[in-house]
Amino acid sequence: MAAAPVNARVQKHRDALRTAGLRLVQIWVPDTRRPGFAQECRRQCQLAAQSDAADTGLQQLMDEALSDVDGWTA
Repeated sequence: MAAAPVNARVQKHRDALRTAGLRLVQIWVPDTRRPGFAQECRRQCQLAAQSDAADTGLQQLMDEALSDVDGWTA
């Protein structure tokens, strides 16, 4: 069975990463292939945009922050 060498390689790699001070983190993320995903993204983006448009203080803060970085170079 070919699975044992692969499992050993994966374990060796993970051990090396742990030795380097890293740790494995697994998270659940939305399934972008699911029907309705794009529509839900669009709906949430529209809600966020409406909220931002209604918040004049946010726009002022963003404009001030943008003017603060004028002249910066990379």
